[in-house]
Amino acid sequence: MSMRPALSAAAGAALLMLAAPAVTAHAAPSESVTVDPAGRVAADGTVTLSGTYRCLPGTGPVFVSSSVGQGADGSRHGIGGTRAVCDGAEHSWQNTGKATPNDLEPGTAHVEATLMELSPDSGLPLPRFHAVHQQDITLTKA
Repeated sequence: MSMRPALSAAAGAALLMLAAPAVTAHAAPSESVTVDPAGRVAADGTVTLSGTYRCLPGTGPVFVSSSVGQGADGSRHGIGGTRAVCDGAEHSWQNTGKATPNDLEPGTAHVEATLMELSPDSGLPLPRFHAVHQQDITLTKA
């Protein structure tokens, strides 16, 4: 029995595979949260922070929370929370909250944004963190 027909068929298949367009796999979108480089602070202490997020569907509601601090004492102020839409696409978020007047002023501030799910796995909603991002921003006068 000759091996020529089998070798010819294998060579032909290899040539067809080389001529076919390459198929690339798309990686699943990763989960992330970003913070815009500037936020606003009003005279009454109202702070507005913003950024973007991307998350995948989970089993419970997901929120983008944020906090901001200034100075060396390490104190932070929670600035609102936004319900997230977790569909793998990038979305914008904006949180507004009020600190005590004069606690925050225009200038450099440190912000932490967190993408967190309240997961009902054990009957009680427990936090499951999807993404966290910290960065220095500039607070401007609103």
